[in-house]
Amino acid sequence: MTTIGTAESLWCYPVKSMRGVEMPEIFMGFSGVHGDRCYAFKSSTARKGFPYLNANVQQQMLQYRPQYRYPERAWKPPNLTEAASITPGVTPPNSGPEDMLLDIVTPAGKIVSVDDPELIQLLGEGLDEKTQLKLVHSDRALTDCRPISLISLSTVRQIESECSIPIDKRRFRANVYFDFASDEIGFAEDDFVGRRLRIGSTATVMVLERDPRCKMISLDPDTGKHNPEVSRKVAQAHGNFAGIYCAVLIEGVLKKGDFIELEGA
Repeated sequence: MTTIGTAESLWCYPVKSMRGVEMPEIFMGFSGVHGDRCYAFKSSTARKGFPYLNANVQQQMLQYRPQYRYPERAWKPPNLTEAASITPGVTPPNSGPEDMLLDIVTPAGKIVSVDDPELIQLLGEGLDEKTQLKLVHSDRALTDCRPISLISLSTVRQIESECSIPIDKRRFRANVYFDFASDEIGFAEDDFVGRRLRIGSTATVMVLERDPRCKMISLDPDTGKHNPEVSRKVAQAHGNFAGIYCAVLIEGVLKKGDFIELEGA
């Protein structure tokens, strides 16, 4: 194996399209990052195939800040040690509902539970009056595509240079942001498609494809303000791709600063 970089930061997005939570450690399971996008708001007027309310429609969603009520329980399943010590599949890693209790800090600073009806009322403000919202919860990540996303800071810096405006990495809503060990140009991670990466001591992923991008990268991660130049530049200069999508082959715990190694290099 060849060390190609380190994990600069690790992120989970408890509620689909709301602000992410930076984590010191995460458990990467076969279905994705533990707790990632486990809540979403189904919209009666969403387009077919993408049934959930998102910040492309309700930009203020990015101003809502999820926070775990018990953060020390949220980053990994409590039965992880037991699950790892016996035959895979007999006891899968999992958490109980009480471990993942989630509150939401609204743009006004009020704290409400994720299942509080007031939250649905707030999220519906400004939407078509025919829109009905319903909270859904899943033990598996409600992602649009693949379970794990990575992007290098070199790629973020290149897009920043091309757009000539400051670019916050959080626009790209990755699970893992990483630094290359050497001075690589942006989009160098594209070369990993079809290859395996090991992150930390055990977790291994297969890089499946480049990450196709939507309007979300044009939204300021704090305010939701739309700047179409960001997505326009990525579409024109990079075929509308930035970062990579992965599937988990070997489960494991990731920590900030962990080495990322390329197998067969």
